[in-house]
Amino acid sequence: MRFGASSWPFQWDPPYETCIKRVASLGFKAIELIAWNKDYLTDYYTPATIANLKATLAGEGMKLSQFVSTPHDLSSADPAKRAAAVEHWKRTVEVGAQLGSPIINMVSSHAFAMRDAQEIPRITTKPLVQVYAAKVPRGVDWDQNFRDYVDALKQCAAACESAGVMMSIEPHPARYVANTDGALRLLEHIDSKAVGINFDPSHTFPVGDFPNISVYRLGKKIIHCHVSDNDGVTNVHWRPGMGKIDWTAMFQALKDVGYDGVISIELEDVPGVSRGPNSTAPGVYRHPTATDEFVAETVAGMNYLKGICKDLGIPVD
Repeated sequence: MRFGASSWPFQWDPPYETCIKRVASLGFKAIELIAWNKDYLTDYYTPATIANLKATLAGEGMKLSQFVSTPHDLSSADPAKRAAAVEHWKRTVEVGAQLGSPIINMVSSHAFAMRDAQEIPRITTKPLVQVYAAKVPRGVDWDQNFRDYVDALKQCAAACESAGVMMSIEPHPARYVANTDGALRLLEHIDSKAVGINFDPSHTFPVGDFPNISVYRLGKKIIHCHVSDNDGVTNVHWRPGMGKIDWTAMFQALKDVGYDGVISIELEDVPGVSRGPNSTAPGVYRHPTATDEFVAETVAGMNYLKGICKDLGIPVD
């Protein structure tokens, strides 16, 4: 097992070479890079940039644990939009493979390509408002939409199979994969050995799943982990040890199922976190580059989890 970090809380927007060096200097052994939309895949991730990023990773002794990009319209009711989303994913796989990433990640889609803070309210607003509802379409075929989503994901999985990389789907509140049962159902329908789960307990815990039980049920289907803590009600991303998740129980479960991959710390709701000037992501802290206060929180989270690993006899690289 090794500890890594997501790049975007350190630096939301590219270029990412300095971010890689900063994360490496903190003692992390892995990092995730991201393309926020399809334009980043062509405008930023050029052959020259990919070569520079690979050289920086190698020079810092860092592993690229995942390359991340989420095509929004994989669950659209419009076949043309789904096809365009699949092409977005194919380009993501191409870039990720060129970067040397073993896993290409996407967040699960909402039904009918609905969006957070538009048709779907963000779960973080749930404790703050009296009325909490979604503006969902009526008179539509929900079963067909799931079948369309599965078909699009099968095409995405085929692209990963051809490139020799794994595809991870990340659960998220209110989406087709919001919990353990949703993940197992979708994986069964996709039926590809190239597809697994990027397990994020801060997304599944607030919708009713205990993280250790999720780990036992998902088992070898977990191919990457995001970690952060929360209140059990919303999907805020706090430092591990500062919320309600039982990390000892979860890491014991990871040990029991034989997980030996990357634990990527992803803090989003702590002081000093980075958010780009054009970002629509929620949160009260918005810095172009993360502050030293954020860095201290992230390192404290890693050290807290390393202590649990030591107590449980889990080897850490």
